Amino acid sequence: MKKQLKVVADIIENEQNEILCALRSTEMAMPNMWELPGGKVEANEDIFSALEREIDEELNCKIETFKEVFNDNTHEYDTFVINLISIKCRVVEGIPTPSEHSKLIWLKRENLDSLKWAPADIPAVKQLIEEK
Repeated sequence: MKKQLKVVADIIENEQNEILCALRSTEMAMPNMWELPGGKVEANEDIFSALEREIDEELNCKIETFKEVFNDNTHEYDTFVINLISIKCRVVEGIPTPSEHSKLIWLKRENLDSLKWAPADIPAVKQLIEEK
């Protein structure tokens, strides 16, 4: 049986209505693919506090989540299955700075499909593009 992972991803939008996109580094699984930043939900941790913790660790900033799930998708890779839960949030302190990712960029919704996304992120990205 494949390993099951529960992962949260943030959708951070700035004042210019751009979405924060993170490029996976060459040291990460699925290198050089784009993702919505986030990480694994630890045991005894709810999805909202997990996302706040992960963003603090990965992007060195504090966020506030909107306390609702934007997209919930399960994707099967070759060696594991990921349940990726995307949540909208906003930065409340600091400026997102990559500590694990190669690069961060802000993109308008209509340009999100120009990036090569990690497969598990694609449903949330498509939903963002379609959202008005």
